[in-house]
Amino acid sequence: PFFFSGSAICVTLRKYDWAIAKIYGFDLVGAGLGSLAVIVLLYILMPQHVLISISCLILITAGVGMWELSGKVYHKFALVPTLFTLVLLWAGQDVDLQISPYKGLEQSLRIKDARIILERSSPLGLLNVLESPTVPLRHVPGMSLNSTQEPLDQLGVFTDGDNITVITKKAQHREQLAYLDKLSSALPYHIIKPEKVLILGAGAGTEVLQAQFHGAASIDAVEINPQIPDLLRNKFGDFGGAVYDNDSTQLHIAEIRDFVQKRALKYDIIQLSLTDGFTGSSAGVYALNESYIYTVEALNSYLNILSPDGILAITRWIKMPPRDTFKIMATAVHGLRNSGMADPAKSLVLIRSWQTSTLLVKNGVFSNTELKEVQQFCQERSFDTAFSWATNVSQVNRYNKLRSPLFYQAAQALTGSQAEAFIENYKFAIRPATDDRPYFHHFFKWSALNEILRLRQQGSAALLESSYLVLFATLLIACVVSLVLIIAPLWAIRRKSTQPREQTNTLRVFSYFFAIGMAFFFIEIGFIQKFTRFLHHPVFSITTTLATFLVFAGIGSTISARVKSPQRLKTIILTITTIGVLSFGYVFFLDEIFSLLANQSMVLRMLYSVVLIAPLAVCMGFPFPLALQKLTEQAESYLPWAWGINGCASVISATLATLLAIHLGFSILILLAVL
Repeated sequence: PFFFSGSAICVTLRKYDWAIAKIYGFDLVGAGLGSLAVIVLLYILMPQHVLISISCLILITAGVGMWELSGKVYHKFALVPTLFTLVLLWAGQDVDLQISPYKGLEQSLRIKDARIILERSSPLGLLNVLESPTVPLRHVPGMSLNSTQEPLDQLGVFTDGDNITVITKKAQHREQLAYLDKLSSALPYHIIKPEKVLILGAGAGTEVLQAQFHGAASIDAVEINPQIPDLLRNKFGDFGGAVYDNDSTQLHIAEIRDFVQKRALKYDIIQLSLTDGFTGSSAGVYALNESYIYTVEALNSYLNILSPDGILAITRWIKMPPRDTFKIMATAVHGLRNSGMADPAKSLVLIRSWQTSTLLVKNGVFSNTELKEVQQFCQERSFDTAFSWATNVSQVNRYNKLRSPLFYQAAQALTGSQAEAFIENYKFAIRPATDDRPYFHHFFKWSALNEILRLRQQGSAALLESSYLVLFATLLIACVVSLVLIIAPLWAIRRKSTQPREQTNTLRVFSYFFAIGMAFFFIEIGFIQKFTRFLHHPVFSITTTLATFLVFAGIGSTISARVKSPQRLKTIILTITTIGVLSFGYVFFLDEIFSLLANQSMVLRMLYSVVLIAPLAVCMGFPFPLALQKLTEQAESYLPWAWGINGCASVISATLATLLAIHLGFSILILLAVL
């Protein structure tokens, strides 16, 4: 599809070379409006039906194109795409998505009599509700192996085939929820008796039930996807009961950072829920996912709304060798030092079960009495106290034994003077994530690759972050293929071209159009991520920024059609200079602008984002069509080559931009784009 659509646009540019700027402008505007339309369709249709709708739109376009061609023969053929469209609409009703067999949903469907009883979809994800009547679901991450109580019946709610949260059957009396006290995440309730609790990433309400069981007087629960609470309240209200609809609990549909940033209320306990599935997490498939809830800045924002002596609790899956736990510990140490804590070790407690770790970060210092509560809690549940300021090496690694006390040793190093050396020398990337480099799930280090490959027969292949390596492989393939696709046509052009060779500087043509393609995507991707911190909600942020960039770049391209030939070079210099000035300014001052506008409503913030992006995007629409028009006048046969160079550069830059953002950050990515 990309080959043929690229060919169609290029043929159009060449046929109507007097309207290059307008054609390119319409192409960009259409792409921008298309990005908005897809989001709207995802609210209305299931994902597979959205794909069918797009296919039908393409067939209709083909029919219009055939009708526009002169001659009765082509008019007859115009009916063919129409017939295909009708067939596709009829046959597409039964099309289903093929989910990866390695995801949690497909694994769960292997259980006898397990079945999907409901599907819901939106841009936030595809929800599948799973029932398993014969072999009951038991999703209670980190539950003690000492627990003798049967968990209540559950329905699994999977997001995009993974990331399970469970709807728990309504308890007839409080004691039926006692098994939730056997989880590692229950620890903070044994240290303090909270009045106000905040649950971040509440899902279907397991942590809410845990807080209710421990008698929290006031619970605020934050969940980004409104579909999940809607299932609890409506479709499965009789099964799950009023988890969110009682006097002690208030549900907030919001993005976590956005909610915390606006909150003035202080909380005794803040629970950061285990939001990702173990299968995806252990496979490293989240390595390319930006996550702004585990950055240093995020942790500082959580600490800001903790009451004096309040506790932030973060639960993560335990993967071996350890990665997540060490990274979140390093992040906590960094955040505590930023908040003025001289000795972060005295504000941290780390425990681990056989499956999860729970890190407690206190807005104060853990007392001896509190640490005795920690020891008693762990002893009763056969959990290991991995670290506290009063814990020594003889007290750790008792129950879930490792060859050496890795967690204790790492925590000692990360809270002491050897932190930087430990982070640098550890075989996985555990440097704290920041808002400029929000890749918390990226743990891969090239220095460990040889060892991982050497030990692959012993199971080390699971340690490879497949998504990161696939991205790197994609970049290499794109570079090799682009080299072929750029050099081969050049050879053909030079053989057939009737233009005097001295009029066309091949190196300049290549350099210019390649640079424009690279820079456009670098800036676009960099600022999409920058504005994600302002708009928070990923659907709103990506849609708003992407559509604004494309639509206003299209407007800029259309305006460039009015530029006369003698003024093209000056206009290109002026617009690129403006792009540079605006980009540099935004890199250094955008965070301050966001802070000033932080309390505005989401609608106003989206409008402000359009206003901020539009001038930059309009200027970005000028350089490509102006140069293409010049090239058409000077060496018309080079136009398809320039279009191909720009396309190849776009593919390379899309993957390279992500790699640069992971290792250097979005600010450096934007500065490189300007250069």
